[in-house]
Amino acid sequence: MTASSCTTPAPVPALGIDLGGSSVKFAWFTSDGTCAAKGNTPFEAANPMEWAQNIQAIIRSPPPAIDPQHLHVGVSAPGLASADGRRIACMPGRLQGLVNLDWTELLERPFPVPVLNDAHAALLGECWLGAGRDVSNAILLTLGTGVGGAVMVDGKLLRGHLGRAGHLGHISLDTLAPPDICGVPGSLEMMIGNCSILERSGGRYQTTHDLLKDVAAQEPKATQIWSLSVHYLACAIASFINITDPQRVIIGGGIARADHLLFDPLREHLSHIEWRPLGNGVEIVPAQLGEFAGAYGASRASLPPS
Repeated sequence: MTASSCTTPAPVPALGIDLGGSSVKFAWFTSDGTCAAKGNTPFEAANPMEWAQNIQAIIRSPPPAIDPQHLHVGVSAPGLASADGRRIACMPGRLQGLVNLDWTELLERPFPVPVLNDAHAALLGECWLGAGRDVSNAILLTLGTGVGGAVMVDGKLLRGHLGRAGHLGHISLDTLAPPDICGVPGSLEMMIGNCSILERSGGRYQTTHDLLKDVAAQEPKATQIWSLSVHYLACAIASFINITDPQRVIIGGGIARADHLLFDPLREHLSHIEWRPLGNGVEIVPAQLGEFAGAYGASRASLPPS
């Protein structure tokens, strides 16, 4: 299969590698699709290519249930994946040696190693074994320091011309507000991401976690700040729904752990602004695979079609 397809995979063992800023997450799958093992290996980003050495060591130590001769490997990494799906083409300022690295050559694999953007991989993983496993049209939003995203349309990841598709956190919700890191004024990321909580709260809260503690205690100012943030999120999701027409919106990331404090008001806001031509709203659900979603998606991307 290709890195963007959701077709039925062939029964072969797979390893998914998810390269983050300070650690490598990995997941091994047997030929029957069972996760045999998963783990998280830290590395020192200041040490050139230490992350690559760690990944090579992971591949050299498969679990007993894995047949290394027929192993397929996929990689999830930050940045924009190249058009041929073999490397990261753009990732300025982080992880020296990553950009334009050919992973099939680095890992000396007999099968091509597909490389995906990390958010794309996370959605592919969720649509394989997580919250989107029974749908072919879905959106993923990850709410954390920033806001990541990915879109699946008719069973295929939406990649776009340069691989930028799915950067949902950078939709403009206030054209007169200051720009975000991509130059977009008043983006969704600035409205709900942890990166802006100090400014949004007028210096009152250092983290979204601190804010949510006061929201849970029904503190009026905290509730007001949070309600506005969730309103912006609902407006963004309603816009995404109108553009991509998903069956399901999957929400992950650290902020999604707020559970009912997030999902109850979000669904309430959407009940007033979502266009529902047939009467039913789009499902809004929490992600299920947690920090290993990217590794699951990378595994899935590596599998050939049956």
